[in-house]
Parts: sequence; structure tokens; C-alpha cells
Amino acid sequence: MSDVTLDDIESARAVLAGVSINTPMEESRWLSALVGGPVWLKCENLQRTGSFKARGAYVRISRLTPEERARGVVAASAGNHAQGVALAAQLLGIHSTVFMPEGAPIPKEKATRGYGAEVVFEGRYLEDSLRAAGQHAAETGAVLIHPFDHADIVAGQGTCGLEMVEQAPDMRTVLVPTGGGGLLAGIAIAVKALLPGVRVVGVQAKGAAAYPDSLRQGRPVALSSMNTMADGIAVGLPGEITFAAVRDYVDDIITVSEESMSRALLALVERAKMVVEPAGAAAVAALLDQPTAFETPVVAVLSGGNIDPLLLGKVIRHGMAAAGRYLNLRVNIPDLPGGLAKLLAEVGDAGANVLEVAHERISPLLHLDEVEVHLQLETRGEPHAAKVKSRLRECGYTIVE
Repeated sequence: MSDVTLDDIESARAVLAGVSINTPMEESRWLSALVGGPVWLKCENLQRTGSFKARGAYVRISRLTPEERARGVVAASAGNHAQGVALAAQLLGIHSTVFMPEGAPIPKEKATRGYGAEVVFEGRYLEDSLRAAGQHAAETGAVLIHPFDHADIVAGQGTCGLEMVEQAPDMRTVLVPTGGGGLLAGIAIAVKALLPGVRVVGVQAKGAAAYPDSLRQGRPVALSSMNTMADGIAVGLPGEITFAAVRDYVDDIITVSEESMSRALLALVERAKMVVEPAGAAAVAALLDQPTAFETPVVAVLSGGNIDPLLLGKVIRHGMAAAGRYLNLRVNIPDLPGGLAKLLAEVGDAGANVLEVAHERISPLLHLDEVEVHLQLETRGEPHAAKVKSRLRECGYTIVE
């Protein structure tokens, strides 16, 4: 069984009084309509530092001895845990050093420095940064604040679960974005202790899903590689404490694609007016993928909102493409004056917006009197895109698939 209990989580809540905030639980009408029952969003993206990580980091650091505090703390993180550690250390008057993987989001780095931490980049993955942080701790005596595999961290994250039970006591399913498993473990321990009939589901990115194989083998198993934009849940090896809690308390682990997270992120911006990072959208992505798979009321945790504006723009475009809002066409037209204007007029009459146009004249697949036009169009979604293609075919155009 897990080393963390409901009493530990209740004690952590007392420690966090006046430090973390009770984040809101917002009803999502559009998701409720989609799944056929109530859906609530637990908005940890509105927590201090923009994610749930501030909870566990503060509990862990606040319990250090005076001697440990004097040596300072060190952590490894892609950004959210870094900010949590930096804030906690600042509030408690402790020096902090944070190792980040190369390519960590710029806003997360800047925010971490803004809370007073020293930032060092090391390695491609979180595991690389963790090794460097461990070496720093051994050399300097600084206390390593693990991002998820410590009882105090799990207990701190579990306070989110206590709030959820109070805010949605009739919930039947909880969906939690999952990397190393600290948030999932904490929520599962709290929820199962108070509402044992609730189904708790962890959601991982397909390109960084260490838990399914680890659970099959009965021990934490490292991934050989990872590939996901969801840096907040890009963890290649579960921890011993978190693995035990997930094994004992969590009902299921599912995975979602990059396209699904993009669609979910776009939908949250458009429909819920919520800015989240890709990892923070994972639970909603699971609902979009399988709208009838979860008993309602459902609580989907928005675990973090720290996203680089440049990445946000890319993900929104990716989400629009995944939702069929962008349509790329190659159309053969006669190589005659007015041919392109006629094609674009038909596209306009079909209600599509032209984003880009390009000509291809040299191709063995074209007749001498033809030109291939590449169109990138903005549509209202997949049904509209299908209507646009149907209209062009009715007008005699050949669409090259």
C-alpha cells in the first residue's frame, strides 16, 4: 500500500492554509452536453504559480529542519515544479537551485527566476535534469525536492482531491493528467478514502506514457524515449511512492494523442475561456476522445496553465487542423485567364476563407493545358469542409487526394 494516508493529506491542508488557494470548480455546459451528464473542471491552472505543483512543493519544503533550510534546496523540473519550489523557497527564506531540461518553456524559466531561484539547464529529458540535481545535492548538501516521489509532495497534491470532494460530492469519475503520478496519487488517495465508489482515471500523453507498461510489469519501468508537446507530464519513469499509490488506488490509465490535446486546448480557450498548457488539457482530451466512456458527474482536472504564447499559437493552429477547421486542397484547373478567379469565387460562395494559394505548373501528372492549385482554407469544421469539396466536384473540378 501507499505510504501516504488521508490523515497526511489533511495535515498538508493545514500547512497550506493561506499559501495555496482553493481553486474553483467550474461547470462545463458544452462538455456536459457532449457526454450526456454533468462535467466539472477543477481549475488548477488558476492556482498560485499556474499549476498544482505549488501545493506539494510548499508542504515538502516547509517541513525541512533549520539545518536543512540553511543548506538550501535543489529541484529538477520542466517548469511547473520549478515554480512551485522557487515560490515556496522564497516564502520560507531559503535559497533554491532548479535544473531544467534544455528547451523548457521560456515563461516557466522566467517565472522560476522571478521567484528568486537559480536556474541551470541540463539534459534533454526531466530524468537528465534529475540526475544533475542529485549530483548537485551530493556536492553541496542542498536538499533535493523531488517533483513527485516523496510522501510530502503526494500529500500536498492530495489537498486538491479534498477540495474536489467538497465541491462535487456527487462525482462519479475523476480524470487527472498524469506524468510522474504525484497529483494522480494524491487525488486518488483522498477521493477513494472519502468517496470509495468514484472511478479515478489517470490520463497520459501517448508519447510519454510510462504507467501502462509499468503497471503490467508490476514495477516502475523507464521509457526508452519520449515525444510530446505536453512537457508538464513528460516523465519517463514513475516513482516508487507514486507507483504504489497508483497501483493501489487508481482504476485505470488511458492515453491521449497530441491531436486530441490540441483539440482540447483549443476547445477550452474557445468554450470555457480557460488558458491551459497541453498537459493541463489531457483530461478534457480524454472526454473528447471517449464522450460516453465515463460515468457522470465527471470532474476533469486542468492541472496547469503555464504555456509559452508562441506554443499556444502553434497548438491552436494544430487544434484547428485536428478539428477540421483547416482544409488543404490540391485542385486541377484549366490554365486559362480567369481560371483561378473562378475557382476562388466558388470557394468563397461555399463559405470557406482562403488562407494561402500556390500554383504548380511543372508535373508529369498534369496535362499541358492544366495547372494544379494548392489551397489552404479555413472552414467551420469537418462537415463544412466536406461540403466545400463536394461543391467543387459538382462544379467540375478535379480534387487530387
